[in-house]
Amino acid sequence: MKLKVSVCMVVFLAAVVFPVFGQTPNAAELLRKVDNNEVYSTIQYEGEMIIEYQNRRYVKSMKAWARGNTDSFVEFVNPEDRGTKYLKKDNRLYVYSPDNEEVMLISGHMLKESMMGSDMSYEDTIENETLSARYDPVLSGSDNWNGRDAWVLDLTAKKRTESYPKQKLWIDKENGDLLHYELFALSGSKLKEYTLLRADNFNGRRFPVESEMRDLLRRGSKTTFVMRNITLDQPIADSVFSMRNLER
Repeated sequence: MKLKVSVCMVVFLAAVVFPVFGQTPNAAELLRKVDNNEVYSTIQYEGEMIIEYQNRRYVKSMKAWARGNTDSFVEFVNPEDRGTKYLKKDNRLYVYSPDNEEVMLISGHMLKESMMGSDMSYEDTIENETLSARYDPVLSGSDNWNGRDAWVLDLTAKKRTESYPKQKLWIDKENGDLLHYELFALSGSKLKEYTLLRADNFNGRRFPVESEMRDLLRRGSKTTFVMRNITLDQPIADSVFSMRNLER
């Protein structure tokens, strides 16, 4: 599911050709390129969420399947959470708990709660629309992020209902990686920040295999997301994204 992407909180990046060094890109076109990087038909992978909070460390392992931006299925397999499953379908998010053997629709105020104790909320995982559809971009200049030359985009939400009225993006000038982004409240207070830790090449595509999210309202908290055994653009049966699979 989608963090900008999926319930697995990963931004899916592909290779993209950016303007030649020294040329200033158009802000709207640059944002469209960021959106286009997220386009894929399907993805399957295994992953881990490593949550560090209040001087404690939790490792949650998962298997995940996703199709486009609309359908996702995640099953946790670590001993403490084994059998917990999430299904994103038709812009709704469901969770199955093996403790009470029930399926619950996550909606309303629950969407703002932390997902599995991580730095991501459920609300972060269900957005289907592109950034271009939701925000007006302004190119605010260039910057250096961890030794990489980057374009900086400031985004302002088109609708008052947007969870994060403002965003700030650092985009690698050379390869198009989304190196870092920050999420802001309407007041200007920074709420969350994402950092790309490592990207690999998959069949000509740049793909983030390790990233970090911090919820700045949780003191001393961060969640590292690691992906492995990634398979892109291979058919996935409709039955994977079904309520029956969630309840099985």
